[in-house]
Amino acid sequence: MREIAILDAPSNLGLRPPGPGLVPGVYKLGWALRSASLPLRLGAREAGVVLPPRYDPETDGRTPRNLDALVRYSRMLADRVGPLVEAGSFALILGGDCSILIGTMLALRRRGRYGLAFLDGHLDFRHPGNSPSVGAAAGEDLALVTGRGPRELTHLEDRGPLVLAKDVVALGSRPDDEYRGEVEGCGVEVVDVPGLRREGTRSAGDRVAAGLLARGVSGFFVHLDVDLLDPTVMPAVDAPAPGGLTFEELSDLLRPLVASPGAVGLEVTVFDPDLDEDGRLARQLADALVRALG
Repeated sequence: MREIAILDAPSNLGLRPPGPGLVPGVYKLGWALRSASLPLRLGAREAGVVLPPRYDPETDGRTPRNLDALVRYSRMLADRVGPLVEAGSFALILGGDCSILIGTMLALRRRGRYGLAFLDGHLDFRHPGNSPSVGAAAGEDLALVTGRGPRELTHLEDRGPLVLAKDVVALGSRPDDEYRGEVEGCGVEVVDVPGLRREGTRSAGDRVAAGLLARGVSGFFVHLDVDLLDPTVMPAVDAPAPGGLTFEELSDLLRPLVASPGAVGLEVTVFDPDLDEDGRLARQLADALVRALG
């Protein structure tokens, strides 16, 4: 068993404000999972926290809000993720919103060619080429890391794209996702929720782990947006979408992915403790992660 190193990335820079004068509560995700004893239950080592710059809700509709802060934060996060991977630890990153994917993939791109298992209820492929308005990088993260969007983020350190589209498998989107045709046309393999259930979530995880390594990558990273789950079991997210997985299906999908020798880390994003007043959802999410990682 590899050592699990938990790194907090409590950034909400990539989300729209939930209301006037409010900021997205996803920055509390790590604390909520600690309240459910996640590090202790996993026997994980604490690797610290990467504090984000100040959140600014304003956007011009043409570039992601907090663009300059996202650039700085992505580099800061990459500086902390890279040494964990080099040391052979399994990096468990507690977000934050989905824009932290930019920093984690930058860390890996600095070291070579890596793949991405993208577990998300949405394909997050909005970019200036297919939308009249952009602004929330958390809804644009897959587009950004595959090279679509403002160059400041897509080609950080002149290393873009941060992951090749052919090295990405997107798991758990809904069948009617508006970007599916474009995403598949770019070379990303897409397996929606009905497809996962036909194949079996554990079988799908096994196949994807083996398939990514067969593409010649040095390893792969697992991104988890918890809106992959159905809103009947996980309503505490920014953009709930009906037709998602159960907690048990999530654990079965994750288990073979994170157990693969090619998996270098997992990030957990978009769970908002402000929408979980009694902590019940945090405990259930922690249970699912322990089943997958423990």
